[in-house]
Amino acid sequence: MSDTKQEILTIETSGPGLTEFTRQAESFVRRTGKKNTLLTVFVRHTSCSLLIQENADPDVQADLREFFARLVPPSDDSTMKWMVHTTEGPDDMPAHVKAALTQTSVGIPVMDGRLALGTWQGLYLFEHRTRPHRRQVVLHLA
Repeated sequence: MSDTKQEILTIETSGPGLTEFTRQAESFVRRTGKKNTLLTVFVRHTSCSLLIQENADPDVQADLREFFARLVPPSDDSTMKWMVHTTEGPDDMPAHVKAALTQTSVGIPVMDGRLALGTWQGLYLFEHRTRPHRRQVVLHLA
């Protein structure tokens, strides 16, 4: 019999930016009763990503959004005319690039039944598209 626990979260975004879901992940871990293991978090999309980032000062999130917007502007920006994949809108291919630069999976140790995050760390879905989306995130505890 497998001792693996899994859950799929649906996270609704409001456009570009970070949506914290630390509490939902902590709740999942608590419900399983597991004490010392590894939580793997995986996002099932290619135009958003996952981050462990500071959750105390919202300026950090604003600066991250601005940095990535400057690093990879929309495909209709004059500097991005080289992009070929544009059929899903000017934000789509840049969203794929941003996801490739970040990560779609993170592992977080669970110690004594709690996520081993640092004091100011939170778990975020980083939406790279301009319109709201419903994103699926898989929580896997084994």
